[in-house]
Parts: sequence; structure tokens; C-alpha cells
Amino acid sequence: MIGCGNMGGAMLRRWVASGVLAGDQVDVVNRADRALPDGVRQSRDLPGGDLPDAVILAMKPQQIDDVASRFAARLAGVPILVSILAGVEDSALAARFDAQTIVRAMPNLPVAIGKGVVALESSSRDDAVRADVVALMAPLGLVEWVDPAQFDAVTALAGSGPAFLYRFIDALAAAGVANGLPAAQAERLALATVEGSALLAAAAEIAPGVLAEHVASPGGSTRRGLDVLDDRDALKVLLTETIAASTRRNAEMAAAARG
Repeated sequence: MIGCGNMGGAMLRRWVASGVLAGDQVDVVNRADRALPDGVRQSRDLPGGDLPDAVILAMKPQQIDDVASRFAARLAGVPILVSILAGVEDSALAARFDAQTIVRAMPNLPVAIGKGVVALESSSRDDAVRADVVALMAPLGLVEWVDPAQFDAVTALAGSGPAFLYRFIDALAAAGVANGLPAAQAERLALATVEGSALLAAAAEIAPGVLAEHVASPGGSTRRGLDVLDDRDALKVLLTETIAASTRRNAEMAAAARG
């Protein structure tokens, strides 16, 4: 694994905790030592010896040229290259790294507890390789292959989505404070409400929008609040604009990486 920041570290810790990888099967190349699972080796350079079974690029996207200049020649022919670099397309990776198979992956932060999302895309149609990648990612949460043309939108929805949801939780708590609740209590109530509601929605056989209607009695207080969110599709419009802005930024980073 090249780079092991917040996301890479979350993935690595979950892999080791789930048993899909043992710590001593992993080498991390980092600019500075981090707290990593027992047995994981870390250094500033690639380990010697044979090529690894897979390389995971988990540094910042802006570091791709530096990493390629340092390591691409020594990694030539690696069986699988997995990149979690937002906005860096297959073609940009292939131009810098000679790998037998390149897979783009977009995880989100809840992979740390095995409740994340990992979107995958690859030009490879090798079923065995694709199955191996899915097996590696499975302990992290929901794993789905997506169309390359939709990868930026999936990145915005699932990859950036936790940040948007955290903002919503914060705003929900702030709204409680504005209506007289103590701040600490409002935060606890907001967190528990979102956690329980998400678990119920995940287990339900009906869509979340239908669940909302089940909570709202005609003429009741919930309905009155939904009227605000539904007025001129205010919430949908806000989130559509949010996802669109994030998607555009992914496309801008992809254009920069091509250059």
C-alpha cells in the first residue's frame, strides 16, 4: 500500500480485523510512520524481493506523478493495481504504471466498521481477477461495480456522501438547539435518530421515501416539517446541486491527471 492516510488506514485496519489479511502480509510505503495494525511493515521505500500480488495506491491524487517517478519502474508487471485516488482515471493510471490489471476503487469512511461502500470499475473482464478484488473489498461493506462514465457521480454520492450526512446531523442538532435543547443533548438525540433510522431503512422492504410517509401522520407535526423539506423539492434540489458540484470537481481532477 502506497500511502496510508485516513482512508487507506481505515481499509487496512478493517482488513486485518476481519482476517482477510494478516498484518505481516502487508507493506506500507509512507512519508511518515503511522499507527498501523500489528505486523504491518512500513518504510519510506518499496520492499525488496519479488513483486507483490497487488499494489494499492492510497496517497493523495496530487502525488501520483511523484509516486510514479519513484516506483513505477520497480512495480512494472504487478498483477493488480488498485487505485483509490479520486478523479484519476484508468487511462491516467495506465500511462504511469505498467500493471496487468488496473482497478479503480472508491471507498467511503464507514469501511472502518465494515459498513462502507466500495465502488469499483475496471476495463479488465477477467472474472477471476474481478472476483479476487471483490473478495478483498467485501469486509469493508457494500461492493458494487459501476460504469466508468458514472464513476465521478458515484464518487460524489458514496465517497463524499458521509461528509454531507455529517453536515446534516450537525444541522439537525443545531436546529434542536435553536428550539431550546441543550447542545450536548441535541447532538446525542440527532446521532441516535440518524443511526436508528438508517438501520431501519436498511432492513426495511420499502423505500426510504415510503418510510417517511409512514412516520408522518396526516395533519401532524412530522407532516408539517416535511412540508418545509418538500416545498418546491427544496431538499432534493439542495442535494442535487451538492452532488453535481462534487461530481464536477472529480471531473476537473481527472482532467488535471490526464495532463
